[in-house]
This record gives sequence, structure tokens and C-alpha cells, in this order.
Amino acid sequence: MFLLCIANTELSKIPNLSAAGENPEAIRYTVPSDAELLFWGKCLTASILPLDPEGHPTPAIFTRAAYIMANFPVMVVRTGSFLPPACPYIEIPSSPGSNPLEKPAVEEAKRIYSWAKALGDHLSSLDSLMVIGESVPGGTTSAFLVLKALGYDGMVSSASPNNPSNLKIKIWESCRKRYNITEERYNITEGTFCNKGLDAVTLLGDPMQATVAGMAMGSFNKSRVILAGGTQMLAVAAVLRHEGYDGDIEIATTKYIALDKSAHFASLAENLRVKAHVVPMDLSGSAYKGLSDYEKGYVKEGVGAGGALWYANHLGVPTEVVVNAAEQIYANLLEGISS
Repeated sequence: MFLLCIANTELSKIPNLSAAGENPEAIRYTVPSDAELLFWGKCLTASILPLDPEGHPTPAIFTRAAYIMANFPVMVVRTGSFLPPACPYIEIPSSPGSNPLEKPAVEEAKRIYSWAKALGDHLSSLDSLMVIGESVPGGTTSAFLVLKALGYDGMVSSASPNNPSNLKIKIWESCRKRYNITEERYNITEGTFCNKGLDAVTLLGDPMQATVAGMAMGSFNKSRVILAGGTQMLAVAAVLRHEGYDGDIEIATTKYIALDKSAHFASLAENLRVKAHVVPMDLSGSAYKGLSDYEKGYVKEGVGAGGALWYANHLGVPTEVVVNAAEQIYANLLEGISS
């Protein structure tokens, strides 16, 4: 089963931080549009395909292509998105994540986690494989804050080839001072948040982190769990480690995350004892600039694209077949936009 967890954080409203939309207003529509594109193959809440500020399409086209070509079951889980998607979904009630520069980010993190854990326990009895992806504009920054708070030092990725690392560090330093997290206190073995992963989410994270961590924890006993995503899922892994999970954690992502020189995916995964599955997709030969530019560091990952491609491979569908299908989906969407 493939689960897409959709959420929002007020961090996405900080100028120049998120590339998951053409502008801050458009970012409101990114999350429901991603879910709708996965489920229906078209966007209903917004009239256009989600694009980054330079016009590159959402990675949901790859998730959709994998779903169509491999025919695996799909479910959308809404937890704290600004807008609901116009498709069937399960909801774990939550407000969007707050800006931790102003107030604690997810005050109901422990309740969200508890409900999500119960959902994971139920769903895992239906399927022996759970692949869990996310759509959270601004989520790499909340991931960075949670990783730092839990004692993992390394930069997260960005949907832009120009990772706003300095801005993320500035936000972290401001949050560290606001919540009195000192250098001595936020180390892995004896810091303020040692064995308190959800406390870090409460102050600094986003609702997706609490939800996916809960669903994973509730699923581990019955199912194999694949976290579908990049450095955002490393933050989920960190939360799981600090909530006492010592078993195997697997993440599936695209090669664009693994090759991102502005981030530290491999070293963070090693420190977290995470097994990474890197899907070697190749878009260099695409006829569409919006897709071939993925090779230049645009977009990289999201909407569980890497995990969906891994899932398709697991079911016997080659990556090349999914990529070709995604190119056709993109061509059809462009034709619909221009007609």
C-alpha cells in the first residue's frame, strides 16, 4: 500500500524558503493538487499543475506514473493541510504546523502520533508492505530543525538547485535561542530531546512528521515499512529513534537526493542507521525542459516519488517504464493547459 501524507507548515510562507510553488499564495494549493494528481491524474482544487518558481512540474507525475504502471493501492492521509484535497482521503485532525519562530510548531504532536499509530496498526493488517510518502511545502526546513534538535548535524536538501542553507541555519539559531537549546544540550545521547522525539516535533516540526512516525511505528510489527522521500524522511527516522524504535528503518528516494552536494543525505542516513534505497532514474534525455532540468538539481524528490518508483520496481515494473509513463502524463497535462 502506498500512503501519501499531506500537510502544511507556516514556515512555507517565509520568503525564499520553499520552492514547492510558483509563489507563496500558490503554495497553499500545492498539497491538495499533489494528492489529486496522484489519485485522479488531474488537479481539481487548482486549475494548473503545481510548479516551482521556475516552472518545473511537481514530482507527483512520477508517483502517479508508478501507481498506474504497477497498480498498487493508494491512500491519501490528510493531517494539517491548509486546504483539503478533492479526492478520497483519511484525516487525522490537525492544524497546519505553526512557525516555530513565533510559537511551538505542533502542539498536538503526541495526540497526532497516537492516532496515526492506531491507523498504521490497522492498515498494516491489510498489507504486508507500507510505502509512506509526503507532500509538505517548507518541510525540509522543519526537518532540519528537528534533526538539529535531536543532535544530528547535517544539511537537508531543497527543491531548488540553490539550497537556502544559510536561511535554514538562521532559522535554527533563532529557534535554538527562543527555546533555550544550548550546544551542550542537543547532543544525541544526553540532550534535552534525548528519547523525546515528539517533543522536538512539538516545538520545531510539522504534522507530517508526527503522523508518518506514528503510522510507521504502528506498522512495524506486521509490515515492511518504506519511508518514501529524502531528508524529510530522515527527520521522521530521527523521531522514531528517539521514540525508542531500534529496528530496521528503510528509506527510498531518487538519485537526485543522493547526489545533492548541498545536503548530507548519506552521512545522516548512516548516523541514523537507515538503509537507503536510491532509485537511479534518468531524465537527461527528456524532450521537456521541465523534466530534464531535474538533472540540474531542480525539484529532486517529493510526493513519495522515489518510494513509488522503488515500489514499482519491487512489483516488477522497470524504472524506465515508469519514467516514460511520467513523461506522457506531463505531455498530456501540458496539452490540457495549452488547449
